[in-house]
Amino acid sequence: MESIVIQKAELKQEETIRLTGSKSESNRALILSALSQGKVKINNLSSAADTVTLNGILNHPEKDIINVGPAGTAMRFLTAYYAFKGKEVEITGSDRMKQRPIGILVNALKSLGAQISYLENDGYPPVKINGAFEQTHQHILIRGDISSQFLTALLMLGNSLKQGLQLEIMDELTSKPYVDMTLSMLEQCGINYSWESDTIEITPQEFKPTTLTIEPDWSAASYWYSVVALSENMKVHLPNLKKDSLQGDSAIVLIMNLFGVETTFSEDGITIEKVVHEIKLQTLDFKECPDLAQTVIVCSALQGKEFSFSGLETLKIKETDRILALQTELGKIGVKLIETQADVYQLDCQELAIPNKITIATYEDHRMAMAFAPMAMMINEVTIEEYKVVEKSYPHFWEDFKKLGFQIE
Repeated sequence: MESIVIQKAELKQEETIRLTGSKSESNRALILSALSQGKVKINNLSSAADTVTLNGILNHPEKDIINVGPAGTAMRFLTAYYAFKGKEVEITGSDRMKQRPIGILVNALKSLGAQISYLENDGYPPVKINGAFEQTHQHILIRGDISSQFLTALLMLGNSLKQGLQLEIMDELTSKPYVDMTLSMLEQCGINYSWESDTIEITPQEFKPTTLTIEPDWSAASYWYSVVALSENMKVHLPNLKKDSLQGDSAIVLIMNLFGVETTFSEDGITIEKVVHEIKLQTLDFKECPDLAQTVIVCSALQGKEFSFSGLETLKIKETDRILALQTELGKIGVKLIETQADVYQLDCQELAIPNKITIATYEDHRMAMAFAPMAMMINEVTIEEYKVVEKSYPHFWEDFKKLGFQIE
């Protein structure tokens, strides 16, 4: 098992970090570009492994068996894309990917007219696309409380379907900003939609020639917010992030304000810096930004702040069971993450103890590695196991971490 050791040396008080393009925006842009047959161009594509994987697959469409590895977005988006294209292909992935449900999306695609079957376990990858797509319905009823990626995979097909698409969302919609992102990017490509009550409708329309410029990744920015929150007076510049972002993870601005991190927007991007701030405990809701949860929970635990957290329902079906992973690793500093009522968790920091050294397991989850890396602000020696998992979304993370003055071996 490959590990790295992080040691806090003479840290800089000010630094500029240039983030890779948003993985979420990039992966949507790649599918839209493919559906538009090249009318949609892309600037500032992410260097994240998931995006590299998806781009590579779309550029080599002749394969009969496609392995997305751990790339969940690629699995969902390609299942919809190839079902619509009617290409006979098997889509598989890592062992963990085969444990991540896809039945809701497959059922929706089959109700539209897709030919899809399961190769191992019903409701889970791998799947087989069995040939020609003939649209039989335009109206789909789909749950909104499992994964917004299912909705996005369908919405991106909407204007290309002969009958268009009426997507009716059942139950509460989680991660709504990701659906908003999808619709906004479709609009940039000239596609109109209507959203009334619980139903989104897209009529058959042609893509217009356009260029999608990908904003830097706000979820990647969150790790620097955590570092600054744990500092005394650090300042970090993050170029090209926008106040009117499409990304729901820009909510980190308001969340980290609670931890004394002030954000200043300019034409060039943002500057974040630590200010003296009284923290008022409350319940933080991650329903619309679940990818921020690990970062904020770890930051709270290190500061001994017993926040409560809701909106964590989707964390159990991510790259790992992220709630169990958090509970296990926070236990190493004496902190408990306790479910106090249905789907509400609270930190218990009564036995918080900051050790001299610690080893953190990452469970093949990029966000575990990056959420726990800021521990090095308070612990002399932090070992991160399977450190290369960061390549999934932020390949240059460790190089950027060194820029602040951390020694990494």
